Amino acid sequence: MDQINNEPQAAFNKHKIDAVIIGAGALGSFYAAQLAQQGKTVVVLEAGPAWSTADLYSSQIWARRLKWRGAPVLSEGKNPLSHNLSMGSGLGGAALHHFGTWPRFTEETFELKSRYGESRNWPFSYDTLRPFYDRIQDDVGIAGDHTAEPWRPSSKPYPMPGHKLFRQAQLLQKGFESIGKSVAPLPVIINSTVYKGRPPCMYDGWCEAGCPIGALNNPLVSYLPLAQKHGAIFRSNCTVTRILMNKKIASGVEYIENGERKIQLADVVILASSFIQTPRLLLNSRTAQFPNGLANRSGLVGQELEIDVLAPIYGLFAENTEAHMGVNAGQLMHRSMYKEKDRAHLLGNYQWQIAPSMKPNDLLGVANTRVDLFGRRLHEFMQHASSHIATMAGFGGSPATKTNRISLSEKTDANGLPLARLEHTFSPRALQMYEHLVKEGTSVMRAAGAKEIWNGRPVSGHICGGTIMGKNPRDSVCDSYGRAHDIPNLIISGAGLLPAGSGFSPTFTLHALALRSSEHLLTHWQDYARG
Repeated sequence: MDQINNEPQAAFNKHKIDAVIIGAGALGSFYAAQLAQQGKTVVVLEAGPAWSTADLYSSQIWARRLKWRGAPVLSEGKNPLSHNLSMGSGLGGAALHHFGTWPRFTEETFELKSRYGESRNWPFSYDTLRPFYDRIQDDVGIAGDHTAEPWRPSSKPYPMPGHKLFRQAQLLQKGFESIGKSVAPLPVIINSTVYKGRPPCMYDGWCEAGCPIGALNNPLVSYLPLAQKHGAIFRSNCTVTRILMNKKIASGVEYIENGERKIQLADVVILASSFIQTPRLLLNSRTAQFPNGLANRSGLVGQELEIDVLAPIYGLFAENTEAHMGVNAGQLMHRSMYKEKDRAHLLGNYQWQIAPSMKPNDLLGVANTRVDLFGRRLHEFMQHASSHIATMAGFGGSPATKTNRISLSEKTDANGLPLARLEHTFSPRALQMYEHLVKEGTSVMRAAGAKEIWNGRPVSGHICGGTIMGKNPRDSVCDSYGRAHDIPNLIISGAGLLPAGSGFSPTFTLHALALRSSEHLLTHWQDYARG
């Protein structure tokens, strides 16, 4: 094999399978289900532990275990990026602790370069992806109200009605409407009614710790058991160290299980890891034929990340806001599109997620926003805020920059592999968007009747790019199906594919992309497998 490898010899498994999938999160489980149902032999390798719904406890301490537990990520730059909320560890991945926000991208997101001279065009239009959006929506179940969303592109109605509103949401709805902005139920993959045998939400606000009843759709109650039913094998605590190559064809993967190096051969390799670990694995898998890392002819692996800026806004009210009730994602949304007249100077989408549920012992990170309080004043604040606080978060899109990237460090992990270095600095555009969100959010809180208003510092979210798709191998890593330009049997999935973000959660879009890509793979299997 054409592989740079000075490590001890690995245990060689001569049994070759159809597909090996790296990562058992949302997309890894989805691909496994799609392929296994069509009779393909599939092995999914997951670095983290094996979770089940019985392991999910409503506890802030417990929730930490679901976050990333693998090799450290070195966060650098002027605004080091916190990656924990975007990554997971174990069967189900980050989808076990995700909030379930599932809006669609709008038509203009796919054509930013053509329409505004901004960012990049996608290699296809919204109309290409729409049927896959519609099918995924019916499959997983989304609660919302399409008639209340003037910004929503043409599509099927949501299969479930929107969720009930608690007092926090009612107050903030009044604030938005008072300044002339409409709101709608936030579309979430959380059941508002019984759906496909799964119960409706209890509104206890513990989404981040995992949903043991399965009201919040996650791989443990959907695609993972479906894949297993059809023969897919999931191996937990297996850390993939490199993708193996036989000249220009991926031949399988090397991984470590219980301290032992092993090899799994496969006709097709599917990379369904996180936005950080995917570029890291491609770069660490370099060979003599691919000295700069796999699929990196363009030099764009790990480069030009597009990262949304988030502005948290808080308010205290005289009345009880029932802030502990609801779902973590929020109860309502407001979306603002490109070049709206009240902000003609600021190009970019943004979205408000309104009235998320909070717990008194953490208040959604509010502690870091009130460093002015300590001692008796802090005690009094916490006592009052636990039942009288309201909050919302504005997510604003901003173009990719060359300063935001993932590369390899000279430092190594326990297996001797270079760690990922994640560099992030907010661009002037991102900070301009943040200031706009703070100003607008403060106006909403004031109109809603808040007695005290403040905001958190700018934080990051919805990280996209690093393995972008496109038509030209010179300026992209994959084609529109996630197939690496230079390695025909290597498929990449996840947010890294997105050539342009939107200011909204990409998870719905990533599943629609995966459905489109998996069906293309199955239809053209021999073309992929033979290279």
